[in-house]
Amino acid sequence: MKATVMTIALLCAGAAFAQTSPPPHAAEAARHMDDLATLLDLTDAQRAQVQSILQEQHAKMKESFEQAKASGSKPDWQQMKALHEQLQQETLQKLAPVLSATQLKKFEIIQQAMHEHMGHHMAHAQAGAAAPAPAQN
Repeated sequence: MKATVMTIALLCAGAAFAQTSPPPHAAEAARHMDDLATLLDLTDAQRAQVQSILQEQHAKMKESFEQAKASGSKPDWQQMKALHEQLQQETLQKLAPVLSATQLKKFEIIQQAMHEHMGHHMAHAQAGAAAPAPAQN
């Protein structure tokens, strides 16, 4: 069951973040969107709308990162988390009229699993970075 949730989470992450990839990654982005469309059982019309909404979310997040980078300031974790949550809520509001209640619930579950998975990896990465190097003999 965990493997299925992880697969769904990774597919959603790929669909959400890979949609505006440069041409070399276009095939991968299309595959991620295909997988999300299958998981949510999207019609062709829904698929186009969902893809557009996810592309918009990705573009907004990317723009925020670029603005922060250009300003020379590094936003803290809480600021980025708040921005991400705001964009998530906007995305769900935009998806609500496009998806059925069941599809929207599935999308939310996929998104939640993805964030739990990513948080788990972030915690391990931070713990690994903070851990002292092993003693050399």
